[in-house]
Amino acid sequence: MIILRKRSDLFIRVAIGAFAIMVLALTIFTDNPGAQAESQQQTAGTGIESEHCRDVGQWVEPSSKAEFTNRDVLAEAVGSRVVLLGETHTSKEDHLWQLQTLAGLYALTPELVIGFEAFPRSVQPVLDDWSTGKLSEDDFLRQTKWAEVWGYDADLYMPLFEFARQNRISMIALNVDRGLISRVGRNGWDAVPEEEREGITTPAAALPAYSQSLASVYLAAAAHRRDPSEAVQTVEEALATDGFKNFRDAQLTWDRAMAEALARSAEANPEAVVAGIAGRGHVERGFGIPHQLADLGVSAVTSLVPVDRDRACAGLEPDVADAVFLVEDRGNTPPVPNRPRLGVAIQKGPNGGLLLSEVAAGSIAEAAKLSAGDIVLSAAGAELKTPSDLVEIIQRQAPGTWLPLDVERNGERLTLIAKFPSVRDSVQ
Repeated sequence: MIILRKRSDLFIRVAIGAFAIMVLALTIFTDNPGAQAESQQQTAGTGIESEHCRDVGQWVEPSSKAEFTNRDVLAEAVGSRVVLLGETHTSKEDHLWQLQTLAGLYALTPELVIGFEAFPRSVQPVLDDWSTGKLSEDDFLRQTKWAEVWGYDADLYMPLFEFARQNRISMIALNVDRGLISRVGRNGWDAVPEEEREGITTPAAALPAYSQSLASVYLAAAAHRRDPSEAVQTVEEALATDGFKNFRDAQLTWDRAMAEALARSAEANPEAVVAGIAGRGHVERGFGIPHQLADLGVSAVTSLVPVDRDRACAGLEPDVADAVFLVEDRGNTPPVPNRPRLGVAIQKGPNGGLLLSEVAAGSIAEAAKLSAGDIVLSAAGAELKTPSDLVEIIQRQAPGTWLPLDVERNGERLTLIAKFPSVRDSVQ
């Protein structure tokens, strides 16, 4: 019988890898979930070689370096009220591991609820309809505004959604409207009237170590934006700025919103295990969702994350999670698509059109010479007002067709051609 450390033991830790939540922070600055592609990191190493070296498919407890079986870890996890499964949003390996882990939990307890960071609470009725078999996949993705709200490859997540539907497992939306997070990021938590906080209570204050790590992220994000008005150079200087305090408030609001949704579900389903699917930056080291859950009185929390085996061999920080599962690094290449994809993360442009915040390597968009920062004004002559407009046009593209895109780049208007491969090219 193994004893996994619970999150309440981790709140006094003073080390956190800032890069682990780098792109998570950039999301708040850019108002775009697509910018949250949480890098290919799988936890910073301590440099103690071989202590965590195991084969792919093994569970390791980071503090003791002990190896455990799947049955050991999951049998312990089902004794928790909440089980958090971290992810890198663009990693196929992470989502395969999440599906395996959910199936293992469900085999041990039929009372299971699954919460998803990908959905704002406003679409909860759609999740209810999906999990009870009332919607097609296309209707589900359209009604949840997947391309607009989340934007990552739906094929990475659909197996999780199909698992919940097949077994009639309740799905809950953990997130809030992105506009609230962005508003807090601009003006701070106290500047948002209580009635406009979507029911979220005041977050627990960030622990000093969390503030330190977020300050490092804040500095890196400022450098990414190349904002000359932000002259701070050190973490200590950043901690004292109003801009950083608002940024920290936004992160805490995000953590708090998901923690409250999980806590409510745990209270409403006292016999159930509530599993939370969220970005690893919200899960690792106990500073995000686990810290807010503890403040809400939910201490029986297990945090599990997948870690690339090669990175684990370089060493794991002892408080990264209660247990880690070793996966192989196959990069962040999405699976072969079953529907046309351009390969971009998009959001509404500041003055119309759609802003490309991310262009996937090896994608049709990259081949068409599209770049992050471009504003797509129209596709096939049709004006674009929302991300859904572009998604619908792309979905109608037959193999082998060419799609003209009118793009604004640095004040210049260009016409670029997205060439969708033929069936023969897709198979090769």
